[in-house]
Amino acid sequence: MTLTAPEIEKVQTYLQQLFWNPEISVRPGEGHDAPAEVYIGKEFVGVIYKNNDDGEISYDWNMSILEEDLIKF
Repeated sequence: MTLTAPEIEKVQTYLQQLFWNPEISVRPGEGHDAPAEVYIGKEFVGVIYKNNDDGEISYDWNMSILEEDLIKF
């Protein structure tokens, strides 16, 4: 399911407050039924999927960490 503009705004505000980081942005995904995309500044960090399980809505954040990115630390 695609997130609507109001849902994207609510999820973005939630993440910004949860992590105390106004640099977090949630953007619509490209294409039909594409997940929303999460960025911190210019860095892409993951996707958010909308789920509807028997009328109960949830949002799942999927963040992949590449092994090559861990070398930096």
